Amino acid sequence: MAATTAVDVLVVGAGPTGLTLALQAHDHGARVRIIERRPGAFRPSRALILHPRTLEVLRPLGVTDALLELADTAPTVGLHLGSRVVEASLADLALPDTAFPHLSLIRQTNVESVLTQALADRGVAVERGTELVTARDDKHSVWALLRSQQGAEEIRCPFVVGCDGPASTVRVCAGIGWHGRPYNEEVILADLDLSGESGCSGAQVFAGRQGLLFLFPLGEQAAWRLLATRASAGGSQLEFGQPGPAVPCADLQQLLSDAGLNARIERLAWSARVPLQCSLATRFRRGRLFLAGDAAHNYSPATGQGMNAGVQDAVNLGWKLGFAANRSGGEAAGGLGAEALLDSYDTERRPAAHRRLVLTHTVFWAEASTGRIPSWLRAVAAPRTAPAVPILLARRRLVAEGIRFISQLRVNYRHSALSVEGRSRLRGAPRPGDRLPDATVSVGGPPQRLHGLLAGPGVHVLLQRDATPPPDAVLGPQVTVLRLMNSPGRGLIAVRPDGHVGFRCGTADVAGLSSWLSLIGAAASPSSPS
Repeated sequence: MAATTAVDVLVVGAGPTGLTLALQAHDHGARVRIIERRPGAFRPSRALILHPRTLEVLRPLGVTDALLELADTAPTVGLHLGSRVVEASLADLALPDTAFPHLSLIRQTNVESVLTQALADRGVAVERGTELVTARDDKHSVWALLRSQQGAEEIRCPFVVGCDGPASTVRVCAGIGWHGRPYNEEVILADLDLSGESGCSGAQVFAGRQGLLFLFPLGEQAAWRLLATRASAGGSQLEFGQPGPAVPCADLQQLLSDAGLNARIERLAWSARVPLQCSLATRFRRGRLFLAGDAAHNYSPATGQGMNAGVQDAVNLGWKLGFAANRSGGEAAGGLGAEALLDSYDTERRPAAHRRLVLTHTVFWAEASTGRIPSWLRAVAAPRTAPAVPILLARRRLVAEGIRFISQLRVNYRHSALSVEGRSRLRGAPRPGDRLPDATVSVGGPPQRLHGLLAGPGVHVLLQRDATPPPDAVLGPQVTVLRLMNSPGRGLIAVRPDGHVGFRCGTADVAGLSSWLSLIGAAASPSSPS
């Protein structure tokens, strides 16, 4: 069986993480192939929220307009605390440094459809019904055995990325450890129509002694999507994070009654139990095998991190694989010269994943644990403090800071090998490794928003008004230079494809910029025209 090699990156799994990674790698020069063992595209959505930072990193891929057309960008929430209902809006938050100052409610299936279409527009089709049997890294390339209805196929390529969920085949093949534990609680999902719930509009959250119950007007086969937590009913054979057996209608009705909702289930379209765990891979890379999304980390649904974290992993890794694939070319891609670039994925994203695990574990304890303290907090303390909640919600900056924290707008990579300070420090600018905030700027015409100017693939070098431009000889084809006329000074910053500052200096440090571009594989090659 001859091995084929006409691919740089094999992506295993076509959920939001795999689709985003394929797009990001493709747009940065890699030949991509994406496979998915499920034969059909549809599955019930587990994720329903896109965070501001996730929309930011997706914007250069040209998909945000299509996503926002399908999303509720002005969601309201009714928070039921005992007999009191507190209304809250999650739109128009006090986040001036992002183009997306809101939470967006959108079904995971819609996200996957938009990303799949974007790939198709680039000539990349998702190969459904194709699974990875095994993968072996021989230090020079990866040998992967695939299986589909057409039979077995062996391919050889520089990189394989596992976006194949908690039971990742790629993680097993890489021999990467997986540490964590199952939760004593499980999630119940259902699509249902209700009668007697008149007056409910927007998302509804009910806090009770047994846990939280959410109703989202985002059902895929009925009007409402129910998400509730309860003590796990057991079943060790169930796959963590994946919908399992159906839940009897009587059990669902009891969950509604326990939450204090005076509504009857008129029609149950489907339901499922979802066992949960909190786990983290011991590393996100071994040689030429990489992990992203649920294959690398698994959380509770608290704060809606799963899909968002996976997409942000994918955007971080995708451009690095694209640059590495083109650095040496062909099968030699990712040689020693690319090691710092490829290693940076683990050193940047694994600490961020660990912090998210702590966040989600803490919040889920408060949301779902049936222990004495969290049960008392939900059933007794929360209703007593309900009168103060509107006062807190009125403090828009306080709410915005909470959203900023959970949406990863504050994540930085200051300790990464890719975060470099030039010979003279540029004062008053984001530090290397920081996310570049959005702002109103001038590049010689009417004022524009900075992130809009950077909404395309590649590296962007931002010059201050009086800075000497770098010579073309040091700039690769994926480097764009912009001069900010409203920023006095002689410095510059180089922005990575994922929106983080990679290099900055207070003067035109050509040698420093050239060295940094070489480090990430974006410098001009010796044969490039000057």
